[in-house]
Amino acid sequence: MEPTGVGVIGGSTGGWASLSHIPAIGASTAFELRAVSTSRRVSAQAAAAAYGVAGYDDHRDLIAHPGVDLVVVAVKVTEHLELVSAALDAGKAVYCEWPLGNGLAEAERLAQRAEAAGVRTVVGLQGRYAPEVRFARDLVRDGYVGRVLGTTLSGSGMVWGPEVATHRQAYWYDKANGATPLTSPTLHALDPLHHVLGEFESVAANLVVGRNRATVAEDGRSVPVTAADQVSVIGTLAGGASASVFYRGGTSRAGGFRWEINGTEGDLVLTADWGNMQVARLALAGGRGADTAVAPLPVPASYTGDLPAGLVSSPAANVARLYEHLAHDLAEGTRTVPDFAHALARHRLIDAIEQAADTGTVRTPVTGPAGSGAAPAASGAATGR
Repeated sequence: MEPTGVGVIGGSTGGWASLSHIPAIGASTAFELRAVSTSRRVSAQAAAAAYGVAGYDDHRDLIAHPGVDLVVVAVKVTEHLELVSAALDAGKAVYCEWPLGNGLAEAERLAQRAEAAGVRTVVGLQGRYAPEVRFARDLVRDGYVGRVLGTTLSGSGMVWGPEVATHRQAYWYDKANGATPLTSPTLHALDPLHHVLGEFESVAANLVVGRNRATVAEDGRSVPVTAADQVSVIGTLAGGASASVFYRGGTSRAGGFRWEINGTEGDLVLTADWGNMQVARLALAGGRGADTAVAPLPVPASYTGDLPAGLVSSPAANVARLYEHLAHDLAEGTRTVPDFAHALARHRLIDAIEQAADTGTVRTPVTGPAGSGAAPAASGAATGR
């Protein structure tokens, strides 16, 4: 098949796309980078020279490029509505970084526009493609832990700590900008949790602004913090298992990430030094039956994908695996990768969590057509797929 031509909005050298999307696209035979755009002419020219493709300082030129079939939107959440809408209006497929929109209303508008346009969409929830997550999902499905009793997950947002490097990055601390510890690292972790164990039937929450101000390192000034940097979510999963999730802003000396799955017959635990699990190098351990402790569980090669060695331990790894699954979908006519309908379901979950925190009541999330449900019923041995 002819490679799918990709244009990246937000393709500045040194930005997130340059660390993830562009290496992932370069490693794939199914996709080809054909254009990048940035907000300034100087950075657009630098990116064009670095990647050997057309560079624009106007996103409309990238969208109009005849060789661009898939538009990647990798910029601040506050710009997603305008840029994604423009790509959809042009009839282009769109891969938008998570969160899809700045709040539920924007996510609803974009999901509706995508459905009306009838084009392929992708949202950047790549944590489910980590080999350790996929293997854990199959282990749960195949009865390794028995009946799941409960799960606990805790992590660090890494940013949203007491200090931020520049005023440009200080937008993270303002809830109005849509990139908060709840909407970003917590949801990046909750999506794999639900992929493995199923959706919430009910949820309660507590959202606390622990630090009222943060220091900007470049000049020593401080900025107000309105985004809750202490996120607690407690819920009951489909099937009756208990779930407890906690994310903190900044870092913890006790470690970056820990996720336990406890059942009647065994236990699984995924850990990482880095708290943003969608880009972290995870370690999987387990124990069952007469085991008195968990021990490392090697992940079979069938789960790791055929990535170049340089990508395996990089932030691009799970993004590249998402592209692999997208390539399969495009070739086979299937729809397995998280799309805008799935993103809308996750935004509805955020809304339910925020409402539960505001009212102090238990909420029933409206998940909609997320398509991410629980692991299938036990059948056969765990295999990579």
